[in-house]
Amino acid sequence: MDLESSANRCFVCGPGNSWGLDVRFRLDGDVCRAEFTPEEHHMGYDGVTHGGILFSLLDDVMANWVFLKGERCFTAKADVRYRQPLPVGTPIRLEGRQIRRRGRLAMLEGRAIRTDDDSVVVEASASFMVDDDS
Repeated sequence: MDLESSANRCFVCGPGNSWGLDVRFRLDGDVCRAEFTPEEHHMGYDGVTHGGILFSLLDDVMANWVFLKGERCFTAKADVRYRQPLPVGTPIRLEGRQIRRRGRLAMLEGRAIRTDDDSVVVEASASFMVDDDS
């Protein structure tokens, strides 16, 4: 699915953002998936990936679950839990799932998992408001 022009400049997935992360999301059954490998310019300190970059990835893997189903949404509330530091250069896979939906409110979970040992680096749960104009 091509991104609409309004999403073209998204920091995480927008192909029109030269400063962005250039992540490509896809639906695999009921899971939104993507891969990412942090580079030096994604670092917080001492060779560790910045937590804001990690949360941005999770926010987008959850929101893209909704987007790839044909609706637009925005984050209403999020809770994030960092499980371990992620060294720069360590590939991860991203997974997002919808847990439930009540009207315009969609509740989702996201995880970033190291590809080398399948350990969870960070996980989040969030509520998203689905746009009425979707």
